Amino acid sequence: MIENLFAVKDKVAVVTGGTRGIGLMIAQGYVEAGARVIVASRRADACEEAARELAKLGSCRGIAADLSTEEGAQALASEVGEHEDAVDILVNNAGANWGAPLEEFPDSGWDKVFDLNLKGPFHTTVKMLPLLRKKATAADPSRVINVGSIDGLQVPDLETYSYSSCKAGLHHLTRVLAKRLAREHVTVNAIAPGPFQSKMMAATLEQFGDHIRASNPRGRIGEPEDMAGVALYLASRAGAYVTGAVIPVDGGISTTL
Repeated sequence: MIENLFAVKDKVAVVTGGTRGIGLMIAQGYVEAGARVIVASRRADACEEAARELAKLGSCRGIAADLSTEEGAQALASEVGEHEDAVDILVNNAGANWGAPLEEFPDSGWDKVFDLNLKGPFHTTVKMLPLLRKKATAADPSRVINVGSIDGLQVPDLETYSYSSCKAGLHHLTRVLAKRLAREHVTVNAIAPGPFQSKMMAATLEQFGDHIRASNPRGRIGEPEDMAGVALYLASRAGAYVTGAVIPVDGGISTTL
């Protein structure tokens, strides 16, 4: 039993925003564990580059998709369906951020972030449901994993009003979808990352990295194995009885400080 507890070999995983940062960490973890991985990103060249590198470790290909629109989510699901009979794992990771002072925060900063970070996971999950239902069983449910943020669990220091609000919304959407889809043998959970090395965090870590590390209860920022580990747990037999959960992966920032 134990030897297969975290196995995802030959499962089909779709990872949006899978060409860099946290999405790439998750995608690489699945590839190295033997899953057949599809990474999606708005930029076709980024998809090609990431898929080419990950294919050196296992099975991976890329699909360009703009998931800030319902049409883009449908296009991704349709293209995946042309090549795969079913999807076992969907990771909704594609996201954007926006920061501006309170009285200067523009409406476009709400639309861009909410369209991709909150509406995007909803539309992508709905459009992918026919493929997620195909092989889902009581013993081995299909998995939806939403990538939220600890900024959706606590008040952030930075003025990222739309980002923190939509991540809190994504956490609750996770619970709502988990209740709706549980009887269909589809689990829905969320990961709430703290500081990890990524393009989105690069400027913050460059300016405040030493302080962030020193103030973290674990004394460091997240590493790729930390993210791959929780993603493998939720996607494998080990996590088959877990749904509606929001799991902080932050070294204790949101749970102990």
